[in-house]
Amino acid sequence: MDINIGEQLRTIRELYGLSQRALARRADVTNGIISMIEQNHSSPSVATLKKILDGIPMSLTEFFTFGTPIQDKIVYRATELLEIGGQGFSFRQVGSNLKGKAMQIIHERIDPGADSGKEMLRHESEEGGIVIRGQIELTVGGQTFLLGPGDAYTFDSRLPHRFRNIGNEPCEIVSACTPPSF
Repeated sequence: MDINIGEQLRTIRELYGLSQRALARRADVTNGIISMIEQNHSSPSVATLKKILDGIPMSLTEFFTFGTPIQDKIVYRATELLEIGGQGFSFRQVGSNLKGKAMQIIHERIDPGADSGKEMLRHESEEGGIVIRGQIELTVGGQTFLLGPGDAYTFDSRLPHRFRNIGNEPCEIVSACTPPSF
């Protein structure tokens, strides 16, 4: 499922009755950033998009599934996973609408050199994951760790955190977040 991030942001912003300036003020970003994204002249990092959506407020999952009906499925084929990533991050989420759900499961692929953003991520949940292949640098609350295949992590997502692939190959992770807030 391909999504036009700029068009989606504009539609949601207008639905919430916000001008670009009002959203920029609420998200503590410049009006120019909102304008560039909505015109598809700029592709935001995961951290920047999350910061903007916090100004609505709306989670990344709600953003990428906006207008999608809630479904109660048991099995999801590889082709049915919802892509919610961007800029070197592929986040393939199990399920398309997690409203009312207690857990979010993601198959992540992080390209070499990709970074979740200069600004540290923070959200109201807990998360954990297992590295399947490659390496990832994880910073949580001022501590930095290098993880490789078979290594795992779990932490309180309210702590500032960041993911970076400092290796030469893609990193693959299976992660979970509860409650869904990404």
